[in-house]
Amino acid sequence: MMEKQRVAPAVVFAWGSAIATSMVVFSFLDLSKHPDLFLACLTIAAGAYIRTLCLLDRVSASSRQALLLCLALAAVWRVPLLLMPPTLSTDVYRYVWDGRIQRLGYNPYLVVPADPAHRELHTAETRLMNHPWLPTPYPAGAELFFRAAVTVRESARAMKLAVAICDAASVAVLLLWLIDSGRNPWWVLAYAWNPLVSLEGAGNGHVDLLGAFCLILTAYSLSRGRRTIASLALAFGVAVKFLPVVLLPLFWRRIRIRDAALAIALLALLYLPFLNSGGLPVGSLGAYLSSFRINGPLYGVLRHVLPNAALVALSAASGFAVAVWARGHWSIESPETWAWPIAIALLFAPTVFPWYLIWLTPFLFSPSTLPLAVWSVSALVIYSAFPGWAVVVVEYGALAIATGWMIARRSRLASPLPTARD
Repeated sequence: MMEKQRVAPAVVFAWGSAIATSMVVFSFLDLSKHPDLFLACLTIAAGAYIRTLCLLDRVSASSRQALLLCLALAAVWRVPLLLMPPTLSTDVYRYVWDGRIQRLGYNPYLVVPADPAHRELHTAETRLMNHPWLPTPYPAGAELFFRAAVTVRESARAMKLAVAICDAASVAVLLLWLIDSGRNPWWVLAYAWNPLVSLEGAGNGHVDLLGAFCLILTAYSLSRGRRTIASLALAFGVAVKFLPVVLLPLFWRRIRIRDAALAIALLALLYLPFLNSGGLPVGSLGAYLSSFRINGPLYGVLRHVLPNAALVALSAASGFAVAVWARGHWSIESPETWAWPIAIALLFAPTVFPWYLIWLTPFLFSPSTLPLAVWSVSALVIYSAFPGWAVVVVEYGALAIATGWMIARRSRLASPLPTARD
């Protein structure tokens, strides 16, 4: 078989410069006034990112200094996004509110931000939060992270900085995993250069980047046999958002009973500060599951034949089932083992905001996860001025095409080569 032609690091850097330019332009962009320019930036960044993924395996792994330069480029384009106010989501203002009222001695699962009795607790930024008539829906791990972040300063910028630290930590752990497993370390750019990571992390400050860090630490630790660290990291990830609970089958017979007990104890400890409510500290989670319906086309079809409770269970069960299958067929070292169970759970979910896909982004360094890399950038079209049906066509159409390409490629590689006849 002919060896693939090597790609110079300068070529990869050129594509990264296109992503950087788009991200910097976007950071100063008023989306309401310039929707066409936003779409142009998104198209350029997404195209350059996917093209980069096609090149990474052909860059010499020994080009370490060039790789550091590429990682520095990723850090540079995050700076203006970090300094500017969030433009695509106001969730970060909820985070600031949750952290602030905890410091003031209140329980975020009980306090309703719009309650006139709590008017004096607000700051100029927290008044910008969305859905103020609901208490928080976030699990305890996320809440304690919010509290820690506002200890330095009660502001959206401080919260985004805390999220950016999680982003940098994910890069570091992913790089360690790639090197320790004998993979090309240039694949770290599949995460570091992903436009979704930049926009939802440095740009919007979503806590999902903390979850992604927990998940990459889990995968790295379990693949290296560090079972206790892996168990605790997954437990904290579940306490950030419940999504990674579908990965539990991957731990079957890979951890000790002691590790599982420690993970359960950590979860209990995280919830302990919020048990003064007289009930389960879930806040508005029930309202979210029962009424939020955004960008979930499979749910939209199935809701005509199944009740909501069954569909919510179906989302979790489908991801769980894929994890069971992956436990028996894929290596724990394989990125698809970690990415596809979460992806399938999201495909059946009633709500799929772009930042939910952050949980997949540490695992995009395999041909089997290329469709998910495409999805991670096509999902950003939800922020465009396109009508809802067009968003679904573009986002999920791109995912379907990429998945079809992956299946066809695997079929070609699996087919035996024709033999010459005498």
